[in-house]
Amino acid sequence: MRFVDLAANPSAQIPRPTAGDRPVESVRAILEQVKSQGDEALVKLTERFDKVNLTDGIRVPAEQLEEAFNAITDELREALEEAATRIRTFSEKQSLVPWEAKVGGGLVGERVHAVPRAGLYVPGGRATYPSTVLMTAIPATVAGVNEIALCVPPGAEGDVPASTLAAAHLAGVSEVYRVGGAQAIGAMAYGTESIGRVEVIAGPGNIYVALAKQEVAGLVGIDSVAGPSEIAIVTDGEFDARMAAFDLVAQAEHGPNGAFVVVTWKEEFLVYVAHALEAVLREIEASDDLRAAVDRGAVGVGVAGLDQAAECINRFAPEHLQLVFDGAEGQLDRFSAAGAIFVGPWSPVCVGDYFAGTNHVLPTSGAGRWASGLRTSHFQKAVSYVKYDRESLERAAPYVDTLAAAEGLPNHGRAVRARFTEEAETLG
Repeated sequence: MRFVDLAANPSAQIPRPTAGDRPVESVRAILEQVKSQGDEALVKLTERFDKVNLTDGIRVPAEQLEEAFNAITDELREALEEAATRIRTFSEKQSLVPWEAKVGGGLVGERVHAVPRAGLYVPGGRATYPSTVLMTAIPATVAGVNEIALCVPPGAEGDVPASTLAAAHLAGVSEVYRVGGAQAIGAMAYGTESIGRVEVIAGPGNIYVALAKQEVAGLVGIDSVAGPSEIAIVTDGEFDARMAAFDLVAQAEHGPNGAFVVVTWKEEFLVYVAHALEAVLREIEASDDLRAAVDRGAVGVGVAGLDQAAECINRFAPEHLQLVFDGAEGQLDRFSAAGAIFVGPWSPVCVGDYFAGTNHVLPTSGAGRWASGLRTSHFQKAVSYVKYDRESLERAAPYVDTLAAAEGLPNHGRAVRARFTEEAETLG
């Protein structure tokens, strides 16, 4: 565990691991291949990267989703159903709301529409993620999206895990495709013979997926460019060091290049956590990969007090933030740059990863300074409207004329004044 003493050096930065060179050119080449070759490219690229032959079909037959749902254990089915209920309850609070108001004598407002078609990406490989199916699909269905395409990398045998298919069925998704990586993002953004083009793409993935989303942003909407998992724990040192260590290790389980940070004004607590981390890694017989992720990403940060803790967290903007100190709930507004906040020792990040109802697709790499986590409104758009009558437009006309002249666009003003000429007297 590395240590940073912000109390002694306030200008120091909390280190954030990087993945090294960003394979932007490789991603662009993959996207261009998908754009020009469609399904043929998906077959070639899946065979190249996943060693799976898709010539027998890219889409998972719809009946397999229901079969998977019926085949999973009762225990898993119950857990998925309860998680789905909680996610849906939370998502229903996040919709954009239509409104209208009288402003300056005219009527203005917004109408809200769901995007017609959304694309969801669910990772594979290191683990299976039925929770991510629920976290992405349920906000889309709550938003009112009519068509949802879900892409997931195929396993070694060319299949999609039963738990992933079961979650898709539960969430109301019938289109599931056995394709992952940057090629999946390209397929959803450009469209292929099998996968129809979407308006919005959402969901986490590796560096290739993240860069592909960045490349197609603008052609389609995206939720965010997600990076490796992050957690920061702010504590007064009265937290159990072993619990803190388990919370850090749980996020390191997602893979390399994550950040696992403890911030405290009780510096001896950082020593306790460092020892606890080593003990936990031995206890669970951590793999070399997990141990390497912890060794690279674990950081202890000493601060002068709560004020400096809030300041450094708002600069760092972690994906997940745990507040474990007396009176933490009353200090929530001081922490404005985190993807999600977990308050108190009984609110571990893991309950948010699966079950609290809040979304686990969150901004990383400092994006929490300006971005929100995935929410229902990502799948909606607001269309503003204006309705003036003659009297309200007549009152506005001099101001429009003045502003148009100031901008050097005189025909904007003329378009308004033309309505008050004799030739326009027949207007309704």
